[in-house]
Amino acid sequence: METYVDAIGEDTAATTTTETATNKNKKKLKVMVAIDESKNSFDALEWVVDHLRVVISAEPETGQEGGLLTLVHVHPTYLQYIYPSGGTDSVPEPMRKAREESTTNLFTRALEICRGKMVKTETKILEGDPKEMICQAVEQTHVDLLVVGSRGLGMIKRAFLGSVSDYCAQHAKCPILIVRPPRETSTSSTKELKSK
Repeated sequence: METYVDAIGEDTAATTTTETATNKNKKKLKVMVAIDESKNSFDALEWVVDHLRVVISAEPETGQEGGLLTLVHVHPTYLQYIYPSGGTDSVPEPMRKAREESTTNLFTRALEICRGKMVKTETKILEGDPKEMICQAVEQTHVDLLVVGSRGLGMIKRAFLGSVSDYCAQHAKCPILIVRPPRETSTSSTKELKSK
């Protein structure tokens, strides 16, 4: 079952679920957010921190432990394209360093979003096909909810390129929340129409 939520809008089903969890012993959840360099994955992370804070945050005043927010990032395997004959088992040093630096920057930015919300956060770096590795991580860590951003691909692009969110919605062993990009405001849409 897929649930779509706008990154800046409120989803009444999620609000009701959050309020129910708040009222019933405040069950804490293990939530996984798949992140990459895209704005949409950070929109999904911000949505989780803003809307699910009640079920993933610790409460020091009551002594209640929080849930767990897992940030997962997957490095695609490029070696099959660089070395089609399988001539090497290691990533070239410059590529490895650039990838490490990019991942460090990615997690630094993501952890800044979580800071101050008292959310216990862990990070995971995996390597392989992002679609498959995210689903494997869900199964291995027994998370309660997987959250991914939607790239907003059209039907044709999705058919040719595939979609991580579509794949996860079909194969993940837990509920999945797909956060769509924020909608344009009506004033910016009006400005675009007037300029044409």
